[in-house]
Amino acid sequence: MTAHAPPFAARPEGARRLVRRPSWLVAVAVFSVGTPPGAEVVGDGMEVTAGDVASVVLVFVATFLLVAGRVEMPRAALLAFGPLVAGLGISTVCSADIASSLPGFVRDVQIFVLVPLAVLLLVRDRRDFAIVCSSVLVLGFWEAGYGIWQSVTGNGASMGGAYIRAVGTFGAGNVMGMSVVVGLAFLTLTAFALFALRRGFIAAIAALGGLGVLGIALAFSLSRGTWIALGVAAVLTLVLFDRWTAVKVLACCASLLLVLVVGGGVGGGSQAIVERSKTLVGSVSDPDQSVDDRYSLWAAAVRIWEDNPGTGVGVKNFPAFRDAYAGIELSSGSETDDPVHGYSRQPLLSPHSEYLLFLSEQGVVGFAGFAALIGVLVAGLWRRRGARGPFWFASVGLMTFLLVNFLYADLGGPTCALAAIVLGVVASRAFGAVRE
Repeated sequence: MTAHAPPFAARPEGARRLVRRPSWLVAVAVFSVGTPPGAEVVGDGMEVTAGDVASVVLVFVATFLLVAGRVEMPRAALLAFGPLVAGLGISTVCSADIASSLPGFVRDVQIFVLVPLAVLLLVRDRRDFAIVCSSVLVLGFWEAGYGIWQSVTGNGASMGGAYIRAVGTFGAGNVMGMSVVVGLAFLTLTAFALFALRRGFIAAIAALGGLGVLGIALAFSLSRGTWIALGVAAVLTLVLFDRWTAVKVLACCASLLLVLVVGGGVGGGSQAIVERSKTLVGSVSDPDQSVDDRYSLWAAAVRIWEDNPGTGVGVKNFPAFRDAYAGIELSSGSETDDPVHGYSRQPLLSPHSEYLLFLSEQGVVGFAGFAALIGVLVAGLWRRRGARGPFWFASVGLMTFLLVNFLYADLGGPTCALAAIVLGVVASRAFGAVRE
């Protein structure tokens, strides 16, 4: 007798579930972001992380399902991602060094186009959205717990001569990685907590307790940029949900902040938080070296764009033009140190602003494509504001966080893959693929 392959019903339950719910692959990709980065580098400063490998798998699976007719691409996707691909291609062809721009072209297409489109195709309904959001929460709590342990035990990154800065599994080399992951988890939980308050006392306590853990980790991260982006996104989410609720929550947060400031001298970690918070006020009048370097990089990026307004100098070419346009006050690199990786000095390879990075390297053409993507996603969320469910609020919070963070930071390191997944999740809600 000839052996026949077992029917689909006879396949293992895990395989059937994966076929029915490919969003589990997205969850796996989210988890992979927390894998400690290795030393594999492609091109100039491009790390290949576990998240990158997982994102490639997402693209292949989504492409297979699309070709097989199992999923359908929304029409709005072409309007959102098409201009960005066109602008990126034009700026690469017109690059001052095409060979060095090609790896950057592939990287940008991966982060801003292929992975978001793959997530858009794999996140098809409420359960898929819930699976991905849950994976973000799980990763966020893991990083938060590890980060708190680092800060309490003195095993984090160096800050003021003490190893008290929480960086999670990302290490001092990606000092903002943990704060970004925990910030995204905080906003996701905030969206669901607003509705959990109506479901009963136990659900409300669990949600508030989770936000407390994430908030402590964010405080110990000492990441001023994440604090700003998280604050703006959280306030907007609260105001859109209910203005009176926003007032009450902000009043409670102000009271907690006052207690922290008054009792800031209790321990080294809390004192560092207070001192770090004070530098936010002096970032304009009396900036420290980190902020001063950022201002110098921003000025250099603007000058590069002014001399190359149409198509910029080409993707990944900012470092080659940086010194010719930056002032002498710019330092040679940033210093990092932790007990695991030791001391290292990292070169400043970008202007630390995603918007200025697009302008300087891709000019108006590339920036227009990037702006088109943002505009279509924001417009899609606004058109579907009538639903006002947890998925919509989560999408608004995540998108706002990225947009504000892009003002003074750009994508780099392991969190690139997570940002790409977040864009795909937001697109799935903005294009109506996931309904409340």
